[in-house]
Order: sequence, then C-alpha cells, then structure tokens
Amino acid sequence: MLVQLAIRDIVLIDRLDLSFRDGLSVLTGETGAGKSILLDAFSLALGGRGDGGLVRHGEAQGGITAVFDVGLDHPARRIAAEAEIDTEGDLILRRTQMADGRTRAFVNDQPVGVQVLRAIGAALVEIHGQHDDRALADAATHRAILDAFGGLHTPLAAVAEAAKGVRAARATLAEHRARVEAARKEADFLRHAVEELTTLDPKPGEEAVLAERRTVMQQSEKVARELNDALAAVGGPHSSVPQLSSVVRKLERRAAQLPALIEPCVAALDAALVALDEARTVLDAALAEAEFDPRELERVEERLFALRAASRKYDVPADDLAALRERHVADVAAIDAGEEALAGLEATLAGAESGYVRAADKLSAGRRRAAKALDAAVKAELPPLKLERARFITEIVTDPEVRDAAGTDRVAFWAQTNPGTRPGPMMKVASGGELSRFMLALKVVLADRGSAPTLVFDEIDTGVGGAVADAIGARLARLADGVQVVAVTHAPQVAARARTHFLIAKDSVKGSGRVTTRVVPLPVEARREEIARMLAGATVTDEARAAAARLLQGAEA
Repeated sequence: MLVQLAIRDIVLIDRLDLSFRDGLSVLTGETGAGKSILLDAFSLALGGRGDGGLVRHGEAQGGITAVFDVGLDHPARRIAAEAEIDTEGDLILRRTQMADGRTRAFVNDQPVGVQVLRAIGAALVEIHGQHDDRALADAATHRAILDAFGGLHTPLAAVAEAAKGVRAARATLAEHRARVEAARKEADFLRHAVEELTTLDPKPGEEAVLAERRTVMQQSEKVARELNDALAAVGGPHSSVPQLSSVVRKLERRAAQLPALIEPCVAALDAALVALDEARTVLDAALAEAEFDPRELERVEERLFALRAASRKYDVPADDLAALRERHVADVAAIDAGEEALAGLEATLAGAESGYVRAADKLSAGRRRAAKALDAAVKAELPPLKLERARFITEIVTDPEVRDAAGTDRVAFWAQTNPGTRPGPMMKVASGGELSRFMLALKVVLADRGSAPTLVFDEIDTGVGGAVADAIGARLARLADGVQVVAVTHAPQVAARARTHFLIAKDSVKGSGRVTTRVVPLPVEARREEIARMLAGATVTDEARAAAARLLQGAEA
C-alpha cells in the first residue's frame, strides 16, 4: 500500500508530507483547494505525462516521492527486478519535473526510464474517476480482469505455453524451409559436381605422383641416347672387351716364364673386365627403366590436365577434390532429407496449432462461465447505486484467426443503462456519473481478484447524493477491507466512512502575496466540523453538526 507521499514545489504546493494508513482514506476541501493538483502530482510519480507547467512559479524544478510497502511476491517487485533494480525494503518511486519540461525518474534511487516507472506504478496504484480513460474503462485490460475474476490462471498458462509451442514450431519450419529453398537453388550444381567428381574419382596425393612420373618420362627421352652410346662403348661391336680378353689370355700363357712381372698385369686387366661388365649391367638396367610407352605419357598428361581443370573449376587444391566430393554428396543427401523433413515439420506445426486450438477453446469456455458469474455479481451491486434498471454485460467475441498468448477471445465490458436502449461499450454508453458507479461496483466485485494494492477514486460521487452517496461510501468502505482506498470526495456520506480524513485547503503566505496548498489529517472533532461544512455549505449550523455526528456514528455501527 501507499505509505508516504512527499511533494515539493508543484503548482500551489511548496512542501507537503503525507502518511497513509490502510483502509479508506478521504480527501475533502473546498473546490479549487488543490485536490486535482495533489492527484496530478501523484500521477506524475507513477509515470504519468510530465509538464513543465506543474513546477511552482519561480522554481527550477519540483519533485514527488511515493513510498509503497508491498509483499515480496508482488508483481511490482518482479517488474523492478527485471529492470535490475534493488527491491529490498520499500519501493520508492521518485519523479523530478524540470521547469523546461524534462523529467527524471527513479525507483529505489536508481535511474529508470519512464516506461519502467509507469509499469511499476500501474502494478501499485489504480486511479479511477468519472473522466478516467484508463483502468477499467480501458478495454485492453478487460480480458485480464475477466481471467483474474474467473481464476483462469491454469488454462491461461496452458494457452500461453501452446502459443509458445506454435511460435517455436513455426520458426523451426520457416528456418528449415529457407534452408531447403536455398539448397534447391544449388541442387542442380551439386548433383552435377557429385557426378563429375565421382567419374573423375580423384585421390589425395595423386597429382604429385603423376607429375613426378611425367617428369621422369619426359627426361628419359633426352638421356636414352647417351645411355645407348655408353652401352655400345662398353658392350657393343666396337667395345674393347674382346681385345682385352684376348690380351689377358696371351699373358696368362706367358705367366710361367716371368710370373712376377705378368701376374699383376693379368690381375689388373681382369679387374678392368669385371668393372666393364658391371657397367654394362647398370647401363642395361638404366635403359630398361628409361624405356616407356608414349601412350602412358599421354595418359598421365591427360589425367593431370583433368585433375588440374577440376581444381580450377571448384577452386580447391587437387588434393582436396576427393574431400569436396564427399561434402557435396552429404549436401545432396541433406537436400533430399530436408525435403522429407519439411513434411515432418509441417506436421509438427499442424499438431502444435491443434493443441493451441484445444487449449484456447477450453479457455474460452472458462471465460464464458466467468463472464456470467461476473455479470451476476456486478448486477447485485447496481441497485443500491441507483442503477437498478441498468445491466452490466461482459461481451466476448471469439475470432479463431486472431491468436495470441492469451487466446482467441476479445473481451469488452458493456453497459445498458435503461431497458430498451442498445447496449454498448461502457465508456460510450454510460454517463460520467454512471461510469463511476459501474466501475465502483466492478471494483467491489474484483477486490480480491488481483487488484492493485492501492485504489484512488477521484470524485466518483459527483452528481449524486443521499442514498446513492451513502451506498458509494458503503462500497468504498467494504472495498477498503481488502485493499487501500483513497477517495477524493464532496459527499459527506462517503467522508463519514473513512478511517483517515485529510482536509485540503489553501493558505496565504504572509508577506508574499502567494497562496499555498496544505493537507492535514483531521482528528475526530475536526472531522465532524468538516462533514458539517460539507452538509451545510458556507454557514455551519448546529443542525449540520448534529447530522454530521449521526453520519459518523452510523458509519461506525
């Protein structure tokens, strides 16, 4: 609930500090005393629109601070925590209004954006008045109000979860479909590449082996002639081997005559003959290796050309062509599998949408049951408020094509003020006074169904009196049993039922020619005098005092 409200330099208020209690608090005073200024300042602290004109004349800035004591699990704390605001202790909302129109917002002394301040303020306070276009008069909130009244948290959560599933399935399908479409555009190229590379059948390292073999064959043509000449010199028709062999035989026959001289020569010549024989063997082997089939060279060159052409075409090294083929094979398989998976994902989405429809239908049925109960409950509150001929109608329109996390229903609170008239949206059909009483009846019914902890009613008793004003006071007091209620009122019947009574008045500031608004809590005797003034007007009579005393006694009974 609201614990304290501090206002500095706002219009006619120079310095104001108010402490609030639970239950019903009323603010009364003469017209023009500053009640609207007080509410405008309070709205500013809750995230309302700023206005440099609110700053008291001659001051550079004004400020409003509102302190709230709420439970640890209150939604306002959750909103603050999501904005990374320290939420220990009280929630302190502060707004500074500059004379040039700029504003600054703080929650627990941490700077925040106005949107965050407004969200927290909306969770803490609801302001209702006969000209109010927010709160219950805002059709955008009616669906959530009906769900809270009907206790539809479980089916609502089921719809939200189903909607989440539909979004996820739709996103997965869209992403996969985009991949498949992109793959389809490359499918022809990929299939051609796989066919071409499969026919080529490249092997890692193959290019280097072929290049080396081609080099050997190309060089062999150049050295074969020299090898043949060498072989002819060693073992051909003009070789010296036969002549050397004949000389060795002759010397061997003379060896007995002079062995010491001949034997070393024979040995040297034998070694030369052996060396020449080895040279011939090596030359034969070299010539055999140098021999090649010209068609093999042609085949090697064609293979090298094919590998290098594919390397240029696919912009990868020849050694990577085999890996590229495997990747393209996998890509083609993925395309084929993607086409098959697409149908599966479409079926998954269809299943998610069917689940959403079932959950939404169940929620819609719950809403229609809750709407009947809500209409009956509000109807029971209308006769004492002199709306006995009026009807409150919860209008539900279901559109299966419009789906969101809260279902397919559009909910609006309608009213029929007199029999025979056409029902319509509450804001359009009800007059200002009727609208205020409709909203009061609705708030009484909804008091324990997720209401903000502080409710402010701005002159909802305007234009009524007597029994209607007393009925309004009774309902405000009953409402205050569950939530904190602050009412700005001109009705003595309402003021008499308050637990706390504030008087708003204007005082002249000595020697300055200015006036300032003051707000003071009234003790019992002062309350009786103020209620008597509200009853009698400018001249308070003993009869008015006696009537005020009776109102106070009746309210306590």
